[in-house]
Amino acid sequence: MKVEIWSDVMCPFCYIGKRRFEDALAHFEHKDEVEIEWKSFQLNPNMETNPNINIDQYLADVKGFTIDHARQLNAHVTQMAAEAGLTYNFDKAIVANSFNAHRYSHFAKKHGLGIEAEEQLFKACFTDGKNIDDLDTLVELGAALGLDASEVKQVLESGAYADEVKRDIAQAQYLGIQGVPFFVLNNKYAVSGAQAVPVFEQTLQKAFDDWQKENLKPKFEIIEGESCGPDGDC
Repeated sequence: MKVEIWSDVMCPFCYIGKRRFEDALAHFEHKDEVEIEWKSFQLNPNMETNPNINIDQYLADVKGFTIDHARQLNAHVTQMAAEAGLTYNFDKAIVANSFNAHRYSHFAKKHGLGIEAEEQLFKACFTDGKNIDDLDTLVELGAALGLDASEVKQVLESGAYADEVKRDIAQAQYLGIQGVPFFVLNNKYAVSGAQAVPVFEQTLQKAFDDWQKENLKPKFEIIEGESCGPDGDC
């Protein structure tokens, strides 16, 4: 059964949602039959990368909040993250456009490392305070995943995988997705936001039950007769 997850690397709730979904999946009886695909989304495509401004100030400026209110909101999210087993360091986080990170993620996906790249990017952004728009940083992350560093650099410098990112975003718009994280299970059920683990558990079970019914192999009552088999025996 396929699960598609739209997210933005710069979304703090996406990392929390990822961990909660993974917690639910870890206890799911049929987890080995679940295929996960991460999809690109940009909450603010026009965001300008600026290492000289911290996240608190950026949030205050964009939302029209006071700096104190912005700090309180980020402190609340930090607590939510801690409850999910994550460490958020907003004091180190860098304001960065996520388009290049999404391109890197698609490249990693091509090599069967899409899930690992997503985890890596979230940690780099919210825990380690790395600039996920910086090409050298992305090359370093790629090398850590076992990807060829020179190939990662060539891909990022060439602008490759931009169409794949745009295609994911266009698909999200077609589906009416307005916020992330957004989980689509079996192309039939959807979960919006960093929901509690039981919500993911219940939806996983419901979606899997439907998927299993839809993919049952027919059982025939066979009347045997003269025939030929695939090995050439007749």
